[in-house]
Amino acid sequence: MNVPENLKYTNEHEWIKVEGDTAVVGITDYAQHELGEIVFVEVETVGETLEAGEVFGTVEAVKTVSELFLPVGGEILDFNSDLENAPELVNDDPYGKGWIVKIKISDVSELEQLLTAEEYKKLIA
Repeated sequence: MNVPENLKYTNEHEWIKVEGDTAVVGITDYAQHELGEIVFVEVETVGETLEAGEVFGTVEAVKTVSELFLPVGGEILDFNSDLENAPELVNDDPYGKGWIVKIKISDVSELEQLLTAEEYKKLIA
């Protein structure tokens, strides 16, 4: 499984990449592998401010639907519109073209509660 060192992770298999006071959020390589072929990604929370751990969307795979949980609190700024026509990008490139949302972080100290790459590797081992 690919677990990039420069990201933070949640126990629910989301990743977050911080870029100043904004961040990009997606699901991990492990999560997309476990879900299988992703056929639909739904995010209806753009413009909303959510707390850490709140559901910001869903990922639908052939086998199941899985909720997406926000790693840290913040405002949902943008949804990756490429996923509307190509949800399989989450399978093909979960840390790149398969990103799901961009957020404006409310409290950067919440990042300290997240898992490092090393901790996440132990979780999925």
